Formats: sequence, structure tokens, C-alpha cells
Amino acid sequence: MSHPPIKAAIRTDRLTKRFGDVTAVDSVSFTVAPGSVTGLLGGNGAGKTTTISMLLGLLLPTSGTVEVLGADMARHRHAALPRMNFSSPYVELPHRLTVRENLTVYGHLYGLHGVRARVEELAEALDLTKFLERPSGSLSAGQKTRVALAKALLNRPELLLLDEPTASLDPDTADWIRTYLERYRAESGATILLASHNMLEVERLCDDVLMLRQGRIVDHGAPAALIARYGRASLEEVFLDIARDRKAEAAE
Repeated sequence: MSHPPIKAAIRTDRLTKRFGDVTAVDSVSFTVAPGSVTGLLGGNGAGKTTTISMLLGLLLPTSGTVEVLGADMARHRHAALPRMNFSSPYVELPHRLTVRENLTVYGHLYGLHGVRARVEELAEALDLTKFLERPSGSLSAGQKTRVALAKALLNRPELLLLDEPTASLDPDTADWIRTYLERYRAESGATILLASHNMLEVERLCDDVLMLRQGRIVDHGAPAALIARYGRASLEEVFLDIARDRKAEAAE
């Protein structure tokens, strides 16, 4: 089924989430262009996971709006959810099911046709074949990360939300996964939103970067533009400046 072109894969307007007296996300507005890779960066507690949860419709905003693939997530999220997916190495799959069983269950939950063939295709693409019949709970952290990515790719999502997609992977496997994601984006035209603490990964993959601190977007731009603006040698140095609010310190 084809869908009409959209102007923005993601659009938020004054998106806010409070938990009691704590404001986790504070009036955040941003747009993610279709077919782009955008980095969502910030230290622990900056609001990244809460933002992603609202994009997925798992959390309802306290105020503000979220539009994903042209659908208002508060009223019409059923129109967007089959066309998107999410991967995080920190969300465990059922331990007793084998990798194949887990991927098969999710394939049916996503309403896919030809689930068996799609599982085999992804197992080969992501080098999972040799442990398809092993219980998910017995896998190493790096293997679990690759299985989580396979689960997220089952439905060939137009929008892929990734939380630390190369966590716990050795440098060679991490590089291989990044290459796979670049190829998936190029071949499918998918949009990717990437939350990562790996600044070299962000520099390589991302067209644009959103910098979060204390629930607010404090800067954004292409990685090279941010590096130039802050007069730094790398995005990691820019990240440290923003996380530690060094501009504010210098002004005091």
C-alpha cells in the first residue's frame, strides 16, 4: 500500500511531559525531514527516552502535539504505528523463546505476510542464523542488540526509532551495523531518529542533530555545522560543552 508524500516524518509542537513536579520534556518543537537521519542527543535524564516514548504513542503528552508520518498520534496513531518501529538493546525479548520464535511472534503481531521468509532474510542480513534456535535469554549483549534491530526491521518501517543501536557491540560489528543502516536508508528511503551516546556514530550517520538538556532543545544543526559553531574538533567536544552548559558558565 502506497502513502501520499509527507512534508515531515516527525513534527512536534511544544511537546511537554510532566511526571508530578518533574518536567521531563519541556515545550519541545522540532521537525524531522522524510528520508533523513536525525540524532537525538543529550546526557542521562535529558529527556530522550521520554520523547521517543511520546513519538511511539506509549506516553501521552501533558501538552503539545506529536505528528508522525502525517498522523496525529493522539487521535490517529493506528495510521502511523504499522509504518514505524523501535529498537533498543535495553528492552528485553522473552528469554525462554528462541530467537526464531521471538521474531516469528513479532512478525505475526505486525500482521506480516511471509513471516518465515522475512525472518530468514533478516537472519542472513544481520548474521543471526547461527543462533536462531537459541533461547534469547542465553545470548550475549551484542547478540541481543542485533536481534532487537532485526525485530525492528521486520515490517520494513518507513520510520525507525533507534535507542543506542550499537550498544555492547565490538567496533567491527558496530561498523557493520552502521553500514547496514546506511544501506537500509538508501534502499528504502526510510527516516531514522537515532538516540546515541556514540558521537562518532552520530557524525557518520546523521544529517541533523537535536541537542537536549534538561528536557529542552538547546541547539540543533548538522554535525559539521555544530562543530564549526562551537569551535571544536569533534561532536563529542560539542556534546560536553552543551551537557555541562559551558556557554552559560562563561557568561556568568
